[in-house]
Amino acid sequence: GQPLGPRRLSLKPVPKLPNMEAFLSEALMKLCFQAVKAATEHPFPEGVRKERELFNILLTSGQAQALQYAFFAERAAQKWTTPSGASWKSAAPQPIRKVAVIGLGTMGRGIVTSLVKANIPVVALEQSLEYLNTGRKAVMLLLEREAMKMEQGTQTLDFHNPAHLQFTVDFDALRDVDVVIEAVFENMALKKEIFHKLSRICKPGAFLCTNTSALNIDEIASATSRPQQVIGTHFFSPAHVMRLLEIIYGHHTSATTIATAVQLAKALKKVGVVVGNCFGFVGNRMMFPYVQQAVFLVEEGSRPEAVDQVLEDFGFKIGPFRMSDLAGLDVGWRSRKGQGLTGASLPPGTPARQRQGHRYSPLPDLLCENGRFGQKTGKGWYQYEKAGGRTAKPDPWLHNFLAQYRDTHHIQTRFIDQEEILERCLFPLINEGFDILAEGIASGPEHLD
Repeated sequence: GQPLGPRRLSLKPVPKLPNMEAFLSEALMKLCFQAVKAATEHPFPEGVRKERELFNILLTSGQAQALQYAFFAERAAQKWTTPSGASWKSAAPQPIRKVAVIGLGTMGRGIVTSLVKANIPVVALEQSLEYLNTGRKAVMLLLEREAMKMEQGTQTLDFHNPAHLQFTVDFDALRDVDVVIEAVFENMALKKEIFHKLSRICKPGAFLCTNTSALNIDEIASATSRPQQVIGTHFFSPAHVMRLLEIIYGHHTSATTIATAVQLAKALKKVGVVVGNCFGFVGNRMMFPYVQQAVFLVEEGSRPEAVDQVLEDFGFKIGPFRMSDLAGLDVGWRSRKGQGLTGASLPPGTPARQRQGHRYSPLPDLLCENGRFGQKTGKGWYQYEKAGGRTAKPDPWLHNFLAQYRDTHHIQTRFIDQEEILERCLFPLINEGFDILAEGIASGPEHLD
């Protein structure tokens, strides 16, 4: 029995709300606050005008420009070229019907999960039944988590079908795969042994990929009879979450091989960035000086949580120390031992804080010697609720350890402000980027970004 008069909300008077103060003080934390405030005080047309004004401020802000740049850079990164003239324009990928993953450690598990999610049949290979069973359990756990996430959408994930996912210790199961991704730990002799075996067993057209974060692609390829089909596919940890895939071509890698790796990245919903071969490639090569400065800052008087806070406030998703704990401190330790920077191969009498005439911090090595590998052991630069824990808490043991370390090496603790932390971490990162561009390792600044 009510009249059907005009129902337009914009024509109604602005209501007076009793709890407005409490509501506004909460909204104050958010940038849309001023628009909300205008809506409570002005008629509709004025509120809309105010909103347009506020939107224009956002539209022309530094953040908006940076986000627009990131959006287009991600697309530009798909367009790859190499110094030899190979490029995305002329190279055609081969179809990928079945992929094998070798090694079910942290990286291998994530890679298997990514492939299953992309609906690509996978053969997962380990060296022994014991490792295979551990790996299988871990992979199933990851897939169950992913399946739960996907069920909230509309997709389902079928990973119990052996045609989609097969676990084995038998290399012969790799005879018919189109792509092999090797994900064993960073040891050149081991990788070369595996690639030598693969080049005998895999079908002639199969592509051989190595998930390495720093080892020389050409040296790995030299162990095969098909170096043109060898390429680096450097996944970032955790591999089923991180969207970046660094694709590294070697001296002999063919354009078809590069195109197929880029196509694989696309199928996995990852951003494939094609770069050249040098120590650490692009991602880790830029990371080295950045993390190194972060460690120097801690040596001189800062704390891991202070450094992380400054970089996270600046806009990084995760600071250098939380990132190291997540990735595992043992990875870098193994690499440094391989380079002779620490461990048994270090010549006696080497100064503790110097290598090859440059400043060096043994702090990460000392943490590893204490069994602190990060999240996986529940202790690293931070402490965690348990081994495999995710929540980083400042660790009094570490603060005490740093104090003793500074005493031992006669380092005068000083207060380090936010500006210094930011500049000393970011400038080496940027400088390294320019060096990489100058050497032609990356074909454009968007690839680095």
